[in-house]
Amino acid sequence: MSTSTATGATAVSAQGRGGSRHRWLVLGMIALAQLMVVLDATIVNIALPSAQQDLGFSNDSRQWIVTAYSLAFGSLLLIGGRIGDFFGYRLTFTVGLVGFAAASALGGAAGNFEVLVTARALQGVFGALVAPACLSLLNLTFTEPRERAKAFGIYGAVAGMGAAVGLLLGGLLTQHLDWRWCLFVNVAIAVPVLAGALALLKGNDRADERPALDVAGALLVTAGLFSVVYGFANAETKDWGHPGTWGFLAAGVVLLAAFAWWQTRAAHPLLPMRILLDRDRAASFLSLLVAGAAMFAVFLFLTYYLQQNLAYNPVKTGEAFLPMVAGIMITAVGGNALLGPRVSPKILVPAGMALAAVALAMLTRLDMDSHYASDILPPLFLMGLGMGVLFSSAMSLGTAGVDPADAGAASASVNVVQQVGGSIGTALLSTIAARAAESYLQGKRPTPQVLAQAGIESYSAAFWWAAGLFAVGALIAAVLYRRGVPEAARTQGPVVHM
Repeated sequence: MSTSTATGATAVSAQGRGGSRHRWLVLGMIALAQLMVVLDATIVNIALPSAQQDLGFSNDSRQWIVTAYSLAFGSLLLIGGRIGDFFGYRLTFTVGLVGFAAASALGGAAGNFEVLVTARALQGVFGALVAPACLSLLNLTFTEPRERAKAFGIYGAVAGMGAAVGLLLGGLLTQHLDWRWCLFVNVAIAVPVLAGALALLKGNDRADERPALDVAGALLVTAGLFSVVYGFANAETKDWGHPGTWGFLAAGVVLLAAFAWWQTRAAHPLLPMRILLDRDRAASFLSLLVAGAAMFAVFLFLTYYLQQNLAYNPVKTGEAFLPMVAGIMITAVGGNALLGPRVSPKILVPAGMALAAVALAMLTRLDMDSHYASDILPPLFLMGLGMGVLFSSAMSLGTAGVDPADAGAASASVNVVQQVGGSIGTALLSTIAARAAESYLQGKRPTPQVLAQAGIESYSAAFWWAAGLFAVGALIAAVLYRRGVPEAARTQGPVVHM
């Protein structure tokens, strides 16, 4: 690594260690920005019926309010991370914040469907700049192992609970104000975060000598990720046999394979293979992929159950997920700070997945007479405990020890695997749930009670499959992670190996 690269990449981290009293304020700023991006994946969902009634768009068009964001965000994440490497994480972060706030304001003021969809797509574009920059800034700001464990614990908690917070906040804003505030709220978050970024993030955090941008790689990976996300979105709304599903998925696989081939030959690759070939980092990426796919079962199908079977309103539905948020906070913040520097990820990550698998297995017992306190709260809290330790550990190791010049690409990869995992999980589990409901209804008269029970059967099938995904993920993580605590996480004290 050149001297200029090392100097530029460590400028922010030097401020974050002993030279600055403000590194924890920087963490708070980064966490708020990450929360803004993550909760936008779910906050609009609860507002969709109100937005549809207000703007008069069809049920077939409704999915694009969600899909436009996920397509732009998922397909541009990797190039967004590399832009941070090239132009500096501070600049990328601030530009992304301004753009995200402007797009949110446009969406909140939308007078028709077309403007709203355009605004959601623009949110995804600028979110693809913000999310990798958040993780890169965090990675460079906190390098001392004990503080790094605490910081990534908080960051992992925010990432893990963002979807649940989105459900709660979306319900509160829609019920007490207006659906438009589910978009305007991002402006209220972005403005103080932007002020903090301008005040606290100083210096040059990019290399003075930058290689040329890998244009061919950028085009291949953007088109490939777009095709994969769009293909899985079509699987959810159409069918796996529809040309719009398998055609885009096949094209995505071919394009991503071509991208991987090109990265081994490009003079300045967009995603250097050294990022993926590290064993612990690869294990973290696979763990986050599985978690992204499996945990959507909780947010999607448990939300259906609470609203359709238990008749919860949007606010009460959001409040129902608070035990999960509490569990995430306990293990991500306190547990990771205590155990992260001492216990091998070969133990921590599989343990988190195992807890999540048990929680989902418990949710398969839900029926028409289930009670929140006895049947829903315990597995949600257990799920939170597992997700907290999983996200904080895997995210920290997904970027630990990476060359400073590759921090943006590594950070973007963390976000990419979560986004792709979520797309896979939503499509796969929705299909499994639909077929379980169809199987239950065969030969039965579709009375309201029978239809309600068919819904429960579909949720149960999805929960079982999600539990299986976590169980398989736990085995994969236990095999792939190295023994012992990685150097980047190690600190004084006893180390638990496996």
